[in-house]
Amino acid sequence: MRSSLCVALAAACMFSWAGRAEAEEKTESAAEKLGWRLALQCWTFNKLTFFEAVDTAAKVGIRYVEAFPGQKLKPGSNVGIGPGMSAEAMEETKQKLQSAGVKLVNLGVTGADKGTFEFAKKMGIETIVSEAAAKDLPAVDKLCEEYGINIALHNHPKPSPYWDPDIVLKAVEGRSKRIGSCSDTGHWMRSGVVPLEGLKKLEGRIVSLHFKDLDKMGGGHDVPWGTGKGDAKAMLAELQRQGFKGVFSIEYEYGGGQQLVDNVAKCVTFFEETAKELLAAKK
Repeated sequence: MRSSLCVALAAACMFSWAGRAEAEEKTESAAEKLGWRLALQCWTFNKLTFFEAVDTAAKVGIRYVEAFPGQKLKPGSNVGIGPGMSAEAMEETKQKLQSAGVKLVNLGVTGADKGTFEFAKKMGIETIVSEAAAKDLPAVDKLCEEYGINIALHNHPKPSPYWDPDIVLKAVEGRSKRIGSCSDTGHWMRSGVVPLEGLKKLEGRIVSLHFKDLDKMGGGHDVPWGTGKGDAKAMLAELQRQGFKGVFSIEYEYGGGQQLVDNVAKCVTFFEETAKELLAAKK
């Protein structure tokens, strides 16, 4: 009898633990309740391999990544992320992502040819971040519809093709909603564009973001979100107002080592805390 009771109690405890674990797994963060997903642009850790960047993302609580073409796959490997990967390398990458609990959602900055779309489809990528020429966008638009994949036009600082939000708006005019902006708020600051104003102009056409906060307008370097001159909190409030739902990629391009990891973690904390404030203000 005692033995049976112990077994029953153990089973009940295991059931209870499993139920709690399942509930915790299903609990949405404040950001997720807003329809926001926080990703790591792996260029942040471009001195690491892709597998190492994925592990680092997971350690600081990031569950999504944006890969950049050419990043070495893993230590000791000469395979680079991108359309040239073999089927075996792609499968190994999928297994790595699954084991780390991280999803690959974006690829960029890269081209927008058929081979890139083929690769993105095989890897389950949702959005290709590109600076495809405006003249090529009619053909790119057709590829977006064919593959069910978005193109987000990225803005490097001026004089790059899409540095000005008005240029992006003109380029996407008449195109499907699968083509829009990858709004790089830090590069806007370097170009003299106030990020908040850029986001307002692009309302309805923002596909994803390389979200940054810099220490000054007109130049400067990355700082933890909310501590710079980009008014990160106001940007997030504006995106909530717009009803934006999508991916924010952390692309932190300053510093290195543990300090870099710590600063990325500070961005993660700021993002979730601000999302909580925005949700509370809605009630």
